[in-house]
Formats: sequence, structure tokens, C-alpha cells
Amino acid sequence: MPSSAVPSSRPDETAYDRHRLRQWLAGEARADGVSRRRLLTLLAGAGAAGALPLSVPVPARAVDGDTVVKPLPAEKFVRHGTNAETRWEALRGTGHHTPNDLFFVRNHTATPRIDADDWRLKLWGSGLRGGPGEDRPVEFGYDDLRRLPSVTRTAFVECAGNGRSGYATQQGETVSGTPWGLGAIGVASWRGVPLSTVLHRAGLSPYAVDVQPRGLDAEYLSGGESLGRVRRPLPLSKALHDVVLAYEMNGEPLPPDHGHPVRVLVPSWVGIASIKWVGDIEVSAQPLFSPWNTALYRLFGPAHPEGGSAPLTRQTLKSAFELANGAAFPAGRGHVLTGRSWSGAGPITRVDVSTDGGASWRPARLLDRPRPDTWTRWSVTWKPRTRGATRLLARATDAAGRTQPDVSLYNTQGYLFDAVVPHEVTVV
Repeated sequence: MPSSAVPSSRPDETAYDRHRLRQWLAGEARADGVSRRRLLTLLAGAGAAGALPLSVPVPARAVDGDTVVKPLPAEKFVRHGTNAETRWEALRGTGHHTPNDLFFVRNHTATPRIDADDWRLKLWGSGLRGGPGEDRPVEFGYDDLRRLPSVTRTAFVECAGNGRSGYATQQGETVSGTPWGLGAIGVASWRGVPLSTVLHRAGLSPYAVDVQPRGLDAEYLSGGESLGRVRRPLPLSKALHDVVLAYEMNGEPLPPDHGHPVRVLVPSWVGIASIKWVGDIEVSAQPLFSPWNTALYRLFGPAHPEGGSAPLTRQTLKSAFELANGAAFPAGRGHVLTGRSWSGAGPITRVDVSTDGGASWRPARLLDRPRPDTWTRWSVTWKPRTRGATRLLARATDAAGRTQPDVSLYNTQGYLFDAVVPHEVTVV
């Protein structure tokens, strides 16, 4: 079936829509940390159909030392400046959860080193009871959070640009941003406190509509001007539904590169929503906007509404083989091909695999009970007969009825690539 550029939201979530953007442009909502003139410039550039806005932020460079704390050996990761994607062949045999040392890294600047004993989370804003907001903040320390009732949730975190390189390599289209393969995703078991618990303890007002977490990493520079620290609003309905303030990852304290001491986890949404190193959360009685839901993380281009799509929420549908590119397979022998498929719109219900470049397809065996918010591992046997180059293809279908298309709908910043990705191998 044709791909929809933005997966539909569940009924219990209030999706961001163009009305929110019009409210801000009319002066009825507030943009935090960047001048109105600057944000209008970003929006004007982003709205040019078919063109990349020249003022969109580019990754900042670290001044001293490396940008990532953990080792990034070449056999496990592909480096992209401040970022690193996981090599899929490194995941084979690792189980359902991505080991912390193999989890991809998406940094806007450099990983900060934060002492949990010194960390504080401040909640403030017009959406809290008792005052106009910032002059009446409510604070929680690390130990305060750990004393609250916790939840443990298995969920993926995935960059909105995961698979972006496919626009160029498969479709011949020019897009901006980090040229990710399919390795900007990881699944972990996250333990923490429901954001709803913290919001209610802080004194949530019945008039609250948005919450905006902000990270403690360095300010993000664009064209010599600071856009402030990374932050992105969430509708209150999502914040109260399943968002977690996570302090553990796979049974260990969060590693520095993944948000220590506390990060936001927003299941099934694009990764930018899951703010790392969270330091404060604005709770607002009016819609909030930042560059990360206006000029960035929306869809621009000829196939999208003039002025851009709604801000991105749910992730799209993808599949990947746990296999190195260019792998060689002896002819006449049996092999087991493995991989993983996932969707932000619901559990994976079916995966079909082709070992002849798409001429024929057969169903793979699902190795996990399909669940929302995470991937499903699968396998298929293969006994190649003919020597030479061939293409392996995997195509997933989810519980919402979405199936990966042959072509992904173009957008200038290369988000939400969901087309089937050919995997080139050789039979020897």
C-alpha cells in the first residue's frame, strides 16, 4: 500500500497540527530561547518548496576532545561527526535489547558529563498551579526521582533521519542532514518515573496544554547565532500517557552518551522528542514552539503542504538485515538470514523476504511476540544456487495495516525514510 508520510496518531493523543503553527505566527503562542525574527527566518527558508533552508542548523563541532564518551570501534559503528550509527552485523545474536555499548549515538553537540548528585530537574511555567511559572519552580533531585514509583518499559529510540541516505542512493534525491544508513535506532529496557507522576506532584494546572523538556548539553549554534539548548514541546496528552523520565538503561544507570543522569523517553515518537540530559521542563497553558518543531522535524517539499507538514510525531516503518553490506554466501549451502522490523504505528504483524531482488517473496518467521514500541526479530532460510551478485529485500507490515513501499515520499530534510532497502550480497 502507498506510504503515508506521517504515521497516524492513536486516538488518545493530540497530534500537533498546523493550527498550532498559525497560533504562534499570530502571536498567540510563545517560542522559547530564540528571537521571533530568527524563528520567522527559519520558517520562511524551510517553507521554500523543494529547497533546503540555508539557515537550518548544522552540527556543532567540539572544541576540545571527542564528542562521544564511549568507544566507537569501526567494526561496530559508522561515525558521522558528532553521531555514530550501529552496524547491523554487530547486532546479530545480541538478543532483543541493544547492548548499551552498541546503542547508536545522536548528539547535537558533545556529550556532557553531569554528576547525578548535583543534578536537578526544574518544572516551571504557566501550566502549573500557584503562579505565572518560572518564579515558582518545583525541583526534583536524582534521589527524589528514584524514591518515586518506577516503571520499566521496552522501547526503541530512533532518529527521524534514520535511513536518510536512501533518498540519494535509491531515489536519486538530494536531502540535507546526516547520511544515516539504517543504524540510527536501538531498543532498550528503560526504567524510570512516569512523567505524569512528576507533573502531578509539581501541581499540574487544568489549563496546561504543552510540556517542553530541555537538555543540559551545550547550546546549538546556527550561522553564528545560538538557538539555545535542544528542546521540543509535547502535547500534554502524550506526556501523561506513556512518557518516562528514565534513569536506567538495560538495568544500568544511563551512560553519559545516552542521557545520564536522566533523559526523557517518548515511546514510538521520533528520537528528537526523547530529550537527553533533561534539566528543566516548561509546563505551559499555551502552545509552545522551538526550532525543533518548526524549521526542523517537519516535512517540506513539493509533496507536502505549503509552509510544511505538522511537526513529526510517530516514527515510520522499517526493516533491516543483521548482515554486513557485500557479504558473501557459498552456493549450494543452507543459510539463515536474520533481521529486525519496527514501526511507530503498532506491532509488526508480517515480514516478507526476497532473495532474488524482488522477483519472488516469502514470509519470514517472527522470533518475537509482536509488541508496540519495539522491533520484532525474524529469520528466513536460504539456499542459493546461482553464483553472482543478488539483492536481499525485507518488507514489513504493521498492525495499522501499513506496508513498506518501494519509494519513500520525498522531503527536503530527508526524514521518515520508509522504503524497502536492498541489501547487496554475493553468492560464491
